[in-house]
Amino acid sequence: MPLYEHVYLARQDASAQQVEELTAHLKTVVEGLGGSVAKTEYWGVKSLAYRLRKNRKAHFTLMNLDAPPAAVNEIERLERLNEDVLRYLTIRVEEHEEGPSAMMRRAERDRDRDERRGDRPRDRDRDRDRDRDRRPRESAGEADAGTEE
Repeated sequence: MPLYEHVYLARQDASAQQVEELTAHLKTVVEGLGGSVAKTEYWGVKSLAYRLRKNRKAHFTLMNLDAPPAAVNEIERLERLNEDVLRYLTIRVEEHEEGPSAMMRRAERDRDRDERRGDRPRDRDRDRDRDRDRRPRESAGEADAGTEE
């Protein structure tokens, strides 16, 4: 059977639970038509490059499919009918990527970087300098009055 990567975008108004339920429904449809879902990844809510049907953000979900073309046609038909799905894209691939997708690796790398940056001394110094610059300055007359002897 051919291998596919299928990504769909759901409205930001839909809850994560609704998106997971839709993914589970699509998975049962694929399995019912003789295919299988090798992997599903929920990428979370991300900003869109431009507005789609008045939405600026969307839930992103990836599904790796090992299914006949009829199953792919059926889940695309269901997504066209579902008002929560903004866009979908299915591509045929030679083999599925092992391990987490590039989007998940990027999220892990960003999370690790944020943890490492958490409490570096130069960050504390930069924050202290920024706070000092925000404090109101004394006027020149008050500063001179305090230095007279």
